[in-house]
Amino acid sequence: MTSEPPFASAQPPAPAERRSSLTIVHGLELDDPYAWLKASNWQEVLRKPSALPTDIKAMLDRENSYADAVLAPTSDLQTSLIAEMRARIKEDDSDVPVSDGPFDYYVRHRDNGQHEIVCRRPRDTEVDETILLDGDVLAEGHPFFEIGAAQHSPDHRLLAWSADLKGSELFTLQVRDIEAGSDLADRVPQTDGNAVWFADCASFLYVRMDDNHRASSVYRHRLGSSGDVDDLVFHEPDPGWFVSIERLRSGQFAVISVHGHDATENHLVDLSVMGAVSRHLIAAREPGLRYDVDQRHDRLFIRTNADGAEDFKIVEAPLSCDGRADWVDLVPHRAGRLLLHADVYRDHLVRLELENGLPRIVVRTIESGEEHSIHFDEDAYYLGLGDVAEQDTQTIRFSYSSLTTPDEVFDYDMGERRRILRKRRELPSGHDPEQYVSRRVFATAADGETVPVSLLYRKDTPLDGSAPLLLYGYGAYGYAIPAAFGANRLSLVDRGFVFAIAHIRGGTDKGWAWYTKGKLANKPNTFNDFIAAAHHLIEAGYTARGRIVAQGGSAGGMLMGAVANMAPGLFAGIIADVPFVDVLTTMLDADLPLTPPEWLEWGNPILDRTAFDTIRSYSPYDNVAPRPYPPILALGGLTDPRVTYWEPAKWVAKLRATASGGPILLKTNMEAGHGGASGRFDRLEEIALEYAFAMTCVSAAAPTR
Repeated sequence: MTSEPPFASAQPPAPAERRSSLTIVHGLELDDPYAWLKASNWQEVLRKPSALPTDIKAMLDRENSYADAVLAPTSDLQTSLIAEMRARIKEDDSDVPVSDGPFDYYVRHRDNGQHEIVCRRPRDTEVDETILLDGDVLAEGHPFFEIGAAQHSPDHRLLAWSADLKGSELFTLQVRDIEAGSDLADRVPQTDGNAVWFADCASFLYVRMDDNHRASSVYRHRLGSSGDVDDLVFHEPDPGWFVSIERLRSGQFAVISVHGHDATENHLVDLSVMGAVSRHLIAAREPGLRYDVDQRHDRLFIRTNADGAEDFKIVEAPLSCDGRADWVDLVPHRAGRLLLHADVYRDHLVRLELENGLPRIVVRTIESGEEHSIHFDEDAYYLGLGDVAEQDTQTIRFSYSSLTTPDEVFDYDMGERRRILRKRRELPSGHDPEQYVSRRVFATAADGETVPVSLLYRKDTPLDGSAPLLLYGYGAYGYAIPAAFGANRLSLVDRGFVFAIAHIRGGTDKGWAWYTKGKLANKPNTFNDFIAAAHHLIEAGYTARGRIVAQGGSAGGMLMGAVANMAPGLFAGIIADVPFVDVLTTMLDADLPLTPPEWLEWGNPILDRTAFDTIRSYSPYDNVAPRPYPPILALGGLTDPRVTYWEPAKWVAKLRATASGGPILLKTNMEAGHGGASGRFDRLEEIALEYAFAMTCVSAAAPTR
């Protein structure tokens, strides 16, 4: 590997001011000297970034300038990385169209275009394209622009679409007359971006966000009316629950889903009703009861964990069901086989399941109960069900990729059991999968659990401990990190890196129990698994101590903060994307958007002294110690409603005041939120910054055993 320049020696900014902020919790006095970095008007800042208090803005600007100065020697490397990552993008690419009635709907990009272009054309043709939304045009003049949804009306005349102009995930809904190519006067602000049309094509459902950025209410908007007089359809008063809406594939019903971190409740709304909206409750919420619903004719198909089905089962019920008493098992529970998703079509029930860490699609003929699965040969891969608009079909769509194989999209005839390749991702600069190796290995955690680790490296990479390694982890909310293709990673792997994903507890990579063993009081298992994965990779010769760069984002950023405190000498560097590092303070603040719902994920330290002690024992911000830390790059977004900008800002302030080593860097995107830059090429600049940081970390560290 070519040695890259070390970090520049730059004068750190003046230490962030310490301002005492005392609170008493469970009889303990807590003093948070950097609490002032949380703007008192944070709700306003989400909607109007210019409202950020000047002293906080000055601190963030100083940190951005310092990070730029330290990373200045990598500017040429970053430029090279951006160029090679962009060369792997087919710029004038188009998605596989989704057929619905007389039209095929699809998204494409133009050469040099940053944003999506939403289009349609007559079904099964490749002519007479109509551009419904031109993201590049709509984004002009906006530092941030993201299309939320584009839902056509049942008669295909209108398009309900939404956009976020700040990165704060507050979308304004508008309605476009497709033939005229212009928007109606209707504007519905402060929504989650989604819309579900009624059959009359004159009204739609949407979810309104409250002042604390919580999705709490469903309304019906009638075209031509003011949003002030929209009809309230559903309101959830408990801040611990989220509300969302979805149109079922049958088109007959919408589902209002009310969900917390351990339970769900679903209501059906008949979209054919022109008058007052009525809701039909499928089953009332119960602690620990999760379920989701699909519908075919007069039957409901429900995926649920009821009756102790930890890894879920599928039940059947009449459309008129009134609670769980009407549920009859259709696909029984089998421990270790996690049922991730289920879709119902005219003749078939399709489910996506996970077993032994690998996904599988199973097709069941509804009338006969006969089942078959779609097989794949690689040791580790990603499999996902694609978008199908119509229920009256025997063709489904799925996507497949692996760490070495670019994305492929297939249509699959469930009756003939035949797959048709519809698209294979092109890398214009070229890619030969045979030059790369994908493996899955297992690390042993301290308590004896085996932790899967997915690996990608070039065939010519020496496995003698000399290779640098980027170890990625998440481990929260039951999300299983897929072993999917990532073109940008090739910029690391082609420079001699081993890329690794640690499938740690907190996800569902090994079933639902893998999740529960990494949450609440069990949360430290997540951190210990990650450290165990690093040790295993060292012992197996994939890398060496001090040659590993760790990376994680959001809840995975909490992981980064925790392992930085627990095993700082193990890592050459740490990249923490929008890191959730101020866990205790956030969970003590019931006014923040995600705090009440997430008490079921982390514990409620306000009411529960044991939860308080557990969170306090691992919260990265609260456990920064006066010891050497590896170089750390923390990235935040000013308008991020999920992990607020002040979490990484406070963490970096405390690290710099307390720890040695480093450097400790903070980059805050002043024009974006949780997902970073919105343009597909602008996003490459952020990735190049992270990769240049990683390469610099290992260039300065000599391999050791």
